[in-house]
Amino acid sequence: MLNKSLLKRSLPLSFLILTACTTFGPTQDFIAQPDQDLEQVSTWKSLENTTDVSTLNELFSSPQIDELLQQAFSDNPGLQQTLITLDIRRAQLQQTSAAQRPQVNASFNGSRQEDADDSYSSALSISWQADLWGKLSDRSQAASLDIAEQEMLLQSARDSLAANIMTSWLSLITQQRSIAIQQERVDCLQQNELFILQRYRNGLGLLEDLDSARSSLASAQADLIAQQEGFQQQYRSLKTLVGQISTMDIVIPEQLPEVNLATSGLPKQSLARRPDLKAAYLAIESANSEAKAAYKDLLPSFSIEAMLEDVASSPRDALLVSPIWSLLGQLTAPLYQGGALRAAAEIAELETALSYQKYRDTLLTAVNEVEDAIGQEQSLVKQQQFIETALASAQNNLIQYQQNYRTGLIDILDLLSVQQQTYDLESQLNTNQYDLLANRITLGLALGLEISQ
Repeated sequence: MLNKSLLKRSLPLSFLILTACTTFGPTQDFIAQPDQDLEQVSTWKSLENTTDVSTLNELFSSPQIDELLQQAFSDNPGLQQTLITLDIRRAQLQQTSAAQRPQVNASFNGSRQEDADDSYSSALSISWQADLWGKLSDRSQAASLDIAEQEMLLQSARDSLAANIMTSWLSLITQQRSIAIQQERVDCLQQNELFILQRYRNGLGLLEDLDSARSSLASAQADLIAQQEGFQQQYRSLKTLVGQISTMDIVIPEQLPEVNLATSGLPKQSLARRPDLKAAYLAIESANSEAKAAYKDLLPSFSIEAMLEDVASSPRDALLVSPIWSLLGQLTAPLYQGGALRAAAEIAELETALSYQKYRDTLLTAVNEVEDAIGQEQSLVKQQQFIETALASAQNNLIQYQQNYRTGLIDILDLLSVQQQTYDLESQLNTNQYDLLANRITLGLALGLEISQ
């Protein structure tokens, strides 16, 4: 009879639990949506001469870059902020998980009154909230997912910082080469000025030729000064990325290194490696767990509290020598709070929807970055071929024009024009080479290549 009575009383509770689990929860499932979105990404365009690499470090090797990266990972303030945020998330998990554990409190009181004996009391209480619906575990899971999200954001910040330092270092090499080209231009124009001045003194040249040469020389000298300052600004920018305030010694090689072209692979596999996309997906999962917990706040909660109390006329006797115990079980149900809990649950579900849209935004940006980098690779390779052809022709043409000017077949303006074209093409080729190598770093980052520890 007792078992039947217990069964009859437990059936409504079981029905309530099952009903609560199916009724009280988010109305939309955003967890499966990201995988469906990834399936819709079209196959990348194929690239030639690619290399299978697994990290950003494998794109090119440089001891100088390795040293700069180590300094940046320890000193860059932006990266340190992200790391501190991760520590905060870990502390918040400890705070959230505490709700699932028993709470133990102790107290001791003493009182003295006129015409009465001294009184001392002590108490020890242990309370625990039963996680009937999994609400507390949902919130702990959300906190754990927040940590995982922040870890991915930290990795993304490290990767982006490393890529920026790599491209900044390549930019210094390129600008150093640009300054050298511009210095050659200035030296050539100075020689032109001296040669024209000598011809003018010998009565073989015109004053207009001398003015044209001096004008071109002054303009080239101004450009040289501007490029030198641009180099210093780029150096200061790199120093800021590394997190250095004082002067930093950087060895700049004369030539750009060879940078490998990463294999693009399948879109779903490549994009799934990106830490920013991983972080965005973890944010959806965290928000979904918070939404589940918010809906479960509408359900009853059950807690147990056990207490030991003792009262005596002396402090020693009051230390739970002959305590009185009590046990309290409490079932609490939120009946009416003006719709606050329901609104909180709906807000939590909307936060999940918002996290999903942020994921889509990150995904669209990622796809665009990869497609742009692939298209830029193909374009820059073709541009470099045409620039190299044009430069070779211009250099041959310059030799002929110099001979013709010395024999008086052409005037100075024709010679200056060909010289300018030659140096412009050298500078253009130098810039194109940098753009090509920097774009390969951008492509590697877009494909989810991480910097190794």
